[in-house]
Amino acid sequence: MAKLEGRAAVITGAGDGIGRGIARRFAREGARVLVAEKDEARGRATVEEIRDEIGAEAEFVATDVTQKAAVDEAVAGCVSRWGQVDIVVNNAWGGGSTSRLEEKTDDLMRHGFSVGVMAAFWSMQAAFPYMKEQSFGRFINLCSLNGVNAHMFTAEYNIAKEGLRALTRTAAREWAPHGIVANIICPAAETAAYKAFAEWSPENAADLLKQNPMGYMGDPEEDIAPVAVFLASEDARYMTGNTLFVDGGGHINGVSWAPELP
Repeated sequence: MAKLEGRAAVITGAGDGIGRGIARRFAREGARVLVAEKDEARGRATVEEIRDEIGAEAEFVATDVTQKAAVDEAVAGCVSRWGQVDIVVNNAWGGGSTSRLEEKTDDLMRHGFSVGVMAAFWSMQAAFPYMKEQSFGRFINLCSLNGVNAHMFTAEYNIAKEGLRALTRTAAREWAPHGIVANIICPAAETAAYKAFAEWSPENAADLLKQNPMGYMGDPEEDIAPVAVFLASEDARYMTGNTLFVDGGGHINGVSWAPELP
């Protein structure tokens, strides 16, 4: 039997990159997937791929994760459509800036916290009652080595991702008695954001690959998503509050992140 047969999942930011890869992989493992995505064209494209290529159930809900009502609606939509919500993947991110700490604005920092921490807080609170009732739940939150290593020029992202790690570990501690586990993935993947960075700073991107023991950025669907499948499955029932570095070994010595800024 497929690892996620009969499960229903909400995945934020599933229109592209890691979110899309996880959505497709979950569908291949039997899950019904709600794509919670701000970009309607990309979100609907992911749904159509899942339906047409994989033959699985999928729905799209337009979701701006900076809005609590929109996040609540995504979770409620999953329950309305399938009668349950078993898995929530908090992946959405957007709106950051590569700039020096002294140049960061209050609005930028608030935005980072809203997208990176509050959106997950809202989705986790919304899903908790359903998971508690069924004594089963899986929260998978996407964080980053950027935060762990305090990489330069991405303060709002670093703070948001480390805040999300703390939130996840706290949920893991408090909700474990209810059969709910919460874990973190810190990935290294060849996403659209990474490709844009590689175009902007090719020398730094090349250095990152040289420092990666496996020598390449992972594929969202083939390298990152299988770990999410494991965390979403019964196989991870005794594992909670953990940070998994799915990064080709880049975390072992800590890759350097020092792009040139004027």
